[in-house]
Amino acid sequence: MSEQTPVKLGDLEDALMFVDAGSGFDTAAWVCRETGAVLWHSDDSDELEPLPEDIDDTERYVPVPDKREFGLGKPLALEFARTQLPACYEQVCGIFAHRGAYARFKDLLERHQSLDAWHQWESEQTRQALRAWCADNGLTPAD
Repeated sequence: MSEQTPVKLGDLEDALMFVDAGSGFDTAAWVCRETGAVLWHSDDSDELEPLPEDIDDTERYVPVPDKREFGLGKPLALEFARTQLPACYEQVCGIFAHRGAYARFKDLLERHQSLDAWHQWESEQTRQALRAWCADNGLTPAD
């Protein structure tokens, strides 16, 4: 395939959130390499369109990874703390050494009036990761 298929970046962001939020359920999303359409699957929903029979054909469909595969979980929070809240970096490292870290991390961000900055930074880092993923998979992100 010489031409790259455009895929809406917003659709990819939604697919990433869908895949990531599916912990405990069988959730997945794929991008059709021919059309750029995002296909969704969840064992917990009857409202989604049935998947094509050839969904496992990696020449036609590419699965959307979850945030961990993109390095957008704990590593992203630690990088934010290191670069944006250096005085809190060690505290954030301690927070992420235990379960339930995100709630405590967001509490810390609120105390430091940095929650909005975190959301903006996380969104931009996510978009950068999705753009790179598109390039690696022969897709063109469209805003």
